[in-house]
Amino acid sequence: MGNVLSPLRVCIDARLESGMSGGVEQFVIGLASGLSRLTDGNEEYLFLSFKGRDQWLRPYLKGPCSSLNITAPAPPPRWRKVIKNVLPVVDKAWKNLSPAAGRLTVKLPSSDGTVEKAGVSIMHFATQSGFLTEVPSIYHPHDLQHLHLPEFFTPRERLKREVLYRQLCERAQMVAVAASWGKVDLIKQYGLLPDKVQVIPLAPALSEYPVPSDNDIRQCSGKFNLLEPFVFYPAQTWAHKNHIRLLEAVEILHKQRGLNVNFVAAGRQNEFFPEIKRRAEELGVSQRVSFLGFVSPMELQSLYRLCRCVVIPTKFEAASIPLWEAFLAGVPAACSNVTSLPAQAGDAALVFDPDRPDEIAEAIWRLWTDEALRAELVERGKKNVARFSWEKTAKQFRAHYRRIAGRPLTDEDQALLSAAPLL
Repeated sequence: MGNVLSPLRVCIDARLESGMSGGVEQFVIGLASGLSRLTDGNEEYLFLSFKGRDQWLRPYLKGPCSSLNITAPAPPPRWRKVIKNVLPVVDKAWKNLSPAAGRLTVKLPSSDGTVEKAGVSIMHFATQSGFLTEVPSIYHPHDLQHLHLPEFFTPRERLKREVLYRQLCERAQMVAVAASWGKVDLIKQYGLLPDKVQVIPLAPALSEYPVPSDNDIRQCSGKFNLLEPFVFYPAQTWAHKNHIRLLEAVEILHKQRGLNVNFVAAGRQNEFFPEIKRRAEELGVSQRVSFLGFVSPMELQSLYRLCRCVVIPTKFEAASIPLWEAFLAGVPAACSNVTSLPAQAGDAALVFDPDRPDEIAEAIWRLWTDEALRAELVERGKKNVARFSWEKTAKQFRAHYRRIAGRPLTDEDQALLSAAPLL
C-alpha cells in the first residue's frame, strides 16, 4: 500500500472577545461556517480561542472544525482602569504621548507553543494580530487605515499597527485581502510582491445566522422600542464609521425637505460614542435616533427586516460586510464612494461622498421616497451578492492551505487558484 498522508492541520486565529471586533468577528464566524461544510477533504481546522470565552464561535464549529483553547490574558492592572474611568484627561494624554517620549517599544510576541504541539502545518492569522512562529502563515491586515486616516489613531496606536502589520506581512507566506483595492494598497504601501497578496472576497455573515420568525421580529422591535420606518447602520462607533455625518444628513432632511427620518444604529459603543451622542443633541435629532449597542445575531437579522434602507457612510473600509448583508436581506442600500466600496456596490447601491452630508441626505431621500428605485436596487443587490458564499470563500482558502503545505491539488483547487478575483 502507498503512503497515506496524515490530515493537514490548519489553525485559524480566533482570539477575540465577542462584540469587540465588529467585522473581524463576523469574518471568523463566516470562515468557520464555510470550513465546517468542507467534509470532502483531508484537513482539520483548529480555531485558536480563549478558554471559556469562545461561546460566540462554538455554534459554527462542525465537521472538520474544532476549538484549540488557550488561557486568556490577564486583565489590565486595576490602576489602569481607575485612571481611565476617574481621570480620563490623564488617560487621553497618555495615549497621545509620542512613542519617543513614552519610550514605547513594540515587539511581536512569540508563540507559547500551543500550535506547534498541536501539529499545525498552516497558521492563519485572521484577526490583524499574530505571533512569531516557524509554522508557515497566512495573514490578514484587513486594511491600512492608520496610514490613510492617521488622525483617527494616537501616535502609539499608529506605531503598534505599523510594527505588527509590517512584520506579519513580511513573515507570512501569503497575505489575504477581501478586495483588489486592498491588494493594490498593500503593494504600494508595504512593497509586497503581487503574487504574495491574494484577493479572497468575503460573504455576508448574515447567511450563517438563524432566520427570525415573525414573532422574533416583533420582539426585537418591542425590546428596542423602535420608531418605524427607519434608516439602519450597523457599525461600531469608531470615528471613521462616520455616524456624525449621517446624523447631519437626517437634520438636513428635516430642515430642507420636511422629512422626519428615524435612524437606528447597532454596534458596540466605544470611546467615541459620547461625541456622536453630543452631536445628535446639538442637531436636535436625538428623539429620532436609537443607538442599540451590540446586538445578537437574531436581533441583527430582525433589524435588517424591519428597516426601510441601509446607509453606510464610512470613511474607510477594506470591504463592507453590512453592504453584503443589506443585499442578502433584500434591503436597498447607499454607501460611501471610498476605497473598495464602489466596486463592491456596483450598480446595486447608491453612492455618495462621505464628507458631504447633503449627498448622504439626497441618497436617503431617494431611497425613502422612490419605491421603484428601492425595488430595482433590491433585485440588483441579490444578484450581486449571489456570487459569494462562505463555502466558496472556504474552498479558496483550502486551496491555498494545500498549496502552501505542498499537498496535492484537485482540479477545483487549480481553478480557484488561477481564477481572476471577483472583487
